[in-house]
Amino acid sequence: MELMQKALNPLLGKHHLAAFRRAGSHRHHSWVEVQDTQCYRQGPFIHLEIQANGFLYGMVRLLVGMLVEVGSGKRSLHNFTDIWQNQRRELVKYSAPAKGLCLLRVGYPDFPLSSHIWFDTQPLFCFRGDRENVRAVME
Repeated sequence: MELMQKALNPLLGKHHLAAFRRAGSHRHHSWVEVQDTQCYRQGPFIHLEIQANGFLYGMVRLLVGMLVEVGSGKRSLHNFTDIWQNQRRELVKYSAPAKGLCLLRVGYPDFPLSSHIWFDTQPLFCFRGDRENVRAVME
């Protein structure tokens, strides 16, 4: 888990994240501003939270797939960083299952009727397992 957070830290800021965009995207660019990342354990679950100004098509699932590889020792931190910084999409092989993904919050900080409006949800699925056997399960 510590390696996963270390891998997330350099993603903070505005970056060209084409390595984490699936085919079929209609977006004309791959710039994303990652504002915050959290990786923590709660009971048997590992939680990954990523806050950004938007997400690319398939980005979170591809990113989590790579983070699982880093956390399990199958991929080095250097290799992970090299792949996204050099937009090497062909080296991103594993996509985390969709059933493990949940939207936690949608925010509109510049919404004209209020200074901050946030819509919160509660996660239904989280990743569970050890280095060898990670799966998404209902919480």
